[in-house]
Amino acid sequence: MSDEPTLADVARRVGVAPSTLRRWIVSGLVPAGSNGGMTAASAAQARVVARLRERGHSLDEIRQATESGKLASSYIEGLLPDAPARWTLAEAARETGLEPALIERIFMSMGFGAQGLDHLTDDDVQLLRYAAAVLAAGLPLVAFLQLARVYGQAMSQIADAEVRLFHLYVHEPLMRDGVPGWEMAEEMAGLAREIMPLASPIMDHAHNRFLQHFIEQDVIGHMEADLGDEGLGAERLLGRLRVAIAFADLAGYTRLTEEVGDEEAVSAVERFVEQVERSLPDDARIIKTIGDEVMVVGPDAAALLDWAVAFQSDHRERPLPRIGIHYGETLYRDGDYYGREVNQASRVAARAAGGEVLVTRPVVAQAGPGLEFQRIGEVRLKGFADTTEIFLARPREG
Repeated sequence: MSDEPTLADVARRVGVAPSTLRRWIVSGLVPAGSNGGMTAASAAQARVVARLRERGHSLDEIRQATESGKLASSYIEGLLPDAPARWTLAEAARETGLEPALIERIFMSMGFGAQGLDHLTDDDVQLLRYAAAVLAAGLPLVAFLQLARVYGQAMSQIADAEVRLFHLYVHEPLMRDGVPGWEMAEEMAGLAREIMPLASPIMDHAHNRFLQHFIEQDVIGHMEADLGDEGLGAERLLGRLRVAIAFADLAGYTRLTEEVGDEEAVSAVERFVEQVERSLPDDARIIKTIGDEVMVVGPDAAALLDWAVAFQSDHRERPLPRIGIHYGETLYRDGDYYGREVNQASRVAARAAGGEVLVTRPVVAQAGPGLEFQRIGEVRLKGFADTTEIFLARPREG
């Protein structure tokens, strides 16, 4: 018995009448299999045609886009599993032992949305079995939902990058070369067929490498945090971490975009971020980038300060970076850091000029012997009622 979907199956999944789908096939908008039947590629293209029709595009417009190769990416979707929806939400809840409301929370946390919860696939239910096993093993629900959100955000960013980079560096060059639409679709699908099975092993390896690194950092960080917290007199609240936070950006970046254009300015930002990534201490990492701004977090304020001063000393390319560092207790949620101390670090960075490293008193208190500090004074930062004591950090002379 063939595993290929029937015309009626595809029509039902796409949401059109079988006669409409048959007309699309006859007119060449949707390809048929070698024996005239339906394939995964047929179903993928039919979904694209249906979405374009819903958005008001005419059949002639869709045909022209197909012939020019603009829709060639749709055939890659045919390489992905096209599992039928076999489960309702109630059936999935009975199968996994998870409450329906919790299943909805898990899907929402991962970014899937609540739509289609009554049309779950076998893979969806297997995911829920894994979730139930993790919770049964003892991971608190609040931690699991945060982890699910981080997984969803990371995988969404990965998938988005995969599609966009394939489009920019494979699809568009083929279109510029004038490759016919169907030939382009076959060439892209062939390349994707070779590459896609390699994605999971690469990500598994990267995950294991990073997991080993952060486990080691966590063990070291626990010991040093315990030593450093002696005498504080109170246990830290659950979900909070004491860390050093650095913000770094390029002074005069807006002016740079006007002088050299967006592409050259973005290249300058890319070089800047790469330089930060390559030079950071082992226990510090980039949490996020926003435009030309980089947020870095590490447990060791002295090490992060040494890095910042050395980074500025070694940086000769304009525009020059400006860096602000603060040390304090933050709220850790969904792989990111929040709270007053984070905001304070950002405001300190905004006070710096190109080539400068500005820091607060808690950072100075942990600095090593190779640095000296010039007191700038008590500064009222935007959004803060109290003043903040700020210092300019630089290498000690001699």
